[in-house]
Amino acid sequence: MKSLIFLGAAALLITSAASADPIADRKSLMKERGAQMRVLGPIAQGKAPFDAAAVLDALEKLNANAQATDIEALWPAGSETGDTKSGPAIWSDREGFAAAETKLEDDLAAAVAAKPADLAAFQAVFGPVAADCGACHEKYRL
Repeated sequence: MKSLIFLGAAALLITSAASADPIADRKSLMKERGAQMRVLGPIAQGKAPFDAAAVLDALEKLNANAQATDIEALWPAGSETGDTKSGPAIWSDREGFAAAETKLEDDLAAAVAAKPADLAAFQAVFGPVAADCGACHEKYRL
């Protein structure tokens, strides 16, 4: 019984340590998203050649990032101040922020499922994803 309590306490401590700095964690998450958008954006704009494998890889990485996003862990109460670009609307409009993240997750899942094979197909599925990012930044980012 003591072993179970110890293991439970150890797991809690490890989990707490892993998310001890939600600002740093969410900055890392957003940097990952930005890196994939820097691959996808120029292709969508016709400034870089279309490469179906590269597009799918970046979409899959962006999708995995979005699906793994835990709003409660990354934007907890008390993390709205400090070195952050997260706007106050995240905390005052929690339902709207969660809905925006869910829309991004849904649009990314659809983009990956579509497996765009040409530029036109990619642009069709990437448009909503880019719009989701822009809308969220406009309302929820400083």
